[in-house]
Amino acid sequence: MSSPVESDSVGAESRLRAKWICGPRVDVIMALSWVPFALLAIALQPIPGAQVTLMLAVFIFSFTHQPLTLVLVYGDASRFALRPGIFIWSPLVFGAAILLCMKISPLLLAAVAGLWNAEHTLMQRYGITRIYGRKVGQNEGGVELYMLFSWLILVLVWAAADPTLLDKVAALGFQGANRTSFELLAKLAPAAQMILPVVILGVVAILAVWLKQEFTRAANRAKRVYMFSTAMLFVVMLINPIAGFIGYVGAHAYEYFVIVNHNLSLQYQKPGDGGGRVGEWVRSSYGRIGFFVVYLALILFIFVARSFLPVFALAFITFIVGALHFFYDGFIWKLRIPSVAKGLGAG
Repeated sequence: MSSPVESDSVGAESRLRAKWICGPRVDVIMALSWVPFALLAIALQPIPGAQVTLMLAVFIFSFTHQPLTLVLVYGDASRFALRPGIFIWSPLVFGAAILLCMKISPLLLAAVAGLWNAEHTLMQRYGITRIYGRKVGQNEGGVELYMLFSWLILVLVWAAADPTLLDKVAALGFQGANRTSFELLAKLAPAAQMILPVVILGVVAILAVWLKQEFTRAANRAKRVYMFSTAMLFVVMLINPIAGFIGYVGAHAYEYFVIVNHNLSLQYQKPGDGGGRVGEWVRSSYGRIGFFVVYLALILFIFVARSFLPVFALAFITFIVGALHFFYDGFIWKLRIPSVAKGLGAG
């Protein structure tokens, strides 16, 4: 079997091109979408409690994109047909598991949800890099996924190894579950300090392999813009973990809306394109704008209605919607499925 480098190699005259997903302006804004969140977090740092409020606002913004996955799955018969058994039984299985965890250890459930969210957000970034790569014939990702995970691991180990972590958290006014999460991370300080040099060497080694692969195969300038911005985001996370994390979470939701909007614009153009209720709405006179207006109105209704719900019920809804979003995304955005690749402009 040929290597990714060999299978993707082409003549030097066509090795570097710019193949965008939505277009230069939209793609560059998407690549840099973490910057406003991070800058706002840095600007609010001197104000006690302000970053906590901002983090809550970003979490709410992040939640707004999660139910969209459920709409895409249950509103489009062709997507539902990809894994009907999973889409039928998953809500019941996840619901039972979440209820059990909420009774046994809410803190453990929050920790698992946080780690899964971090992994899911990283996988979305990897998915976007694969769209860019496939546009110029990069049919294999090489070590890109390992490289992105090495950056995330470095950030976590770096934060855990910081002996002043809890002092910084206290100065920023974090309390409750947020502070408990940092306290758990701080307890890993001795082990983190021990393995940090090894992690750094691993990051450098994987980066060197990726650079060798990237510069010996067909390349996409648009992808390099996105990858460079992602690298800068992780640098910010090393220097200012709170600002970087806020940028990481906020940009994830923004990117998802951009990608879904692009997918809707390509996949449901003609009456014969199917798409169930979602396709019908997108092709109607209201179009994608109308679709998102109705969707965001529904989200607004949920937030208004949440004030009438018990805390337990609200937490359950938040966890199950998040879990289904994380889980379903792994099935409905597979680029090896022709309809998905076509709907993202990567087919």
